[in-house]
Amino acid sequence: MRFTVRHITQYRYSQAVFLEPHLFRLCPRGGGGQRVTQYALHIDPPPAGLSESLDAENNGVHVAWFEDLTSHLTVNSSFEVETHRTNPFDFILTDLAMATLPPAYPDPERAALAPYAAAQTKDRSVYSFAKAAAQEVEWQTVPFLTALNRKLHTHLEHTTREDGEPQSADMTLAIRSGACRDAAVVFIEACRAMGLAARFVSGYELIAARREKAYMHAWAEVYLPGGGWRGYDPARGLAAAENHIALASGLTPQLAAPIAGSYRGDGVRSEMEYEIHVSELAALQQQQQ
Repeated sequence: MRFTVRHITQYRYSQAVFLEPHLFRLCPRGGGGQRVTQYALHIDPPPAGLSESLDAENNGVHVAWFEDLTSHLTVNSSFEVETHRTNPFDFILTDLAMATLPPAYPDPERAALAPYAAAQTKDRSVYSFAKAAAQEVEWQTVPFLTALNRKLHTHLEHTTREDGEPQSADMTLAIRSGACRDAAVVFIEACRAMGLAARFVSGYELIAARREKAYMHAWAEVYLPGGGWRGYDPARGLAAAENHIALASGLTPQLAAPIAGSYRGDGVRSEMEYEIHVSELAALQQQQQ
C-alpha cells in the first residue's frame, strides 16, 4: 500500500522562550516491510542548524538548534511511504531453541538483545498474565504472541489519551483500561517476563488515522530469529502489517518519541496542538481522475 502522511505539531508559549536543541523522529524508518519514497521536514522558526543522523536505537533523526527567542514552534513533517508486509507471518524460526518458552537466543544475538529481554517490572500480575497466555498454547513461542495479543485486546478497555507518558504495565492490567501505548507496554513487559526481546514502536495506523481527529499509534515488536523484529498491536488484536507505518522504535517509549526537546523561560505556559492527515495514495489518484 502507498500512503501520504502530513503531521503538523504546533507549540505556543505564553511569552518568548529560548528553545534548547530538539530531536525529531518523524521520518519513517526504511526496511522491515516499508520504504520511504519522499520526505520533507519544515520547522518554524527556522533553526540555526539542522543535522541528520542515527540515534542509539538506529532510528533516523534530525536534531535542530536555535538562536533567537520565539513564542511558538511549528513542526511540519510530510512524506510518502510504501508498505509491503501483507503477511506478517511470512517467516520461519531458524533456531529450535526459540520454538518454546522460555526461549534461548543464539549467540551472538543474545548479548545484543539482552536489554530488550530484561523485565522492567517486578509486579507478579504481568508474569501471571503472560503465563496464562503461554499455558493456553502449551508454551509455544509464536502461538504465545498471537494469544497474548488477542488476550490483551479483549481484556482491556481501549481508550484514547492524547498526551502523557504510558501507564505502568501493572496499573493498566489492574484498571483494565488504557490507550494504545499502555497496551503496548503491557505486551512488551509480558514478553520480557517470558524471556522474549521486545521493544516499543511509535507510528501511524489506518484505523487511528481515519478517526475524525486522527492520532498517532503505538504497538510492540518482538525479535524472532528468522523473522527479525515483528510487530504486534494489542490495541487492535492483530499482528502489524501493511496498515501500520513505523516511525521509530526503542527499548523504552521515550526512545521512540517523535519529538523531544525543552525550552528556557521563567513562568512560561505552553500549549500543544497537532494535525495528522493520512491518505492512501491510490485513493487520492482515483479522486483526481
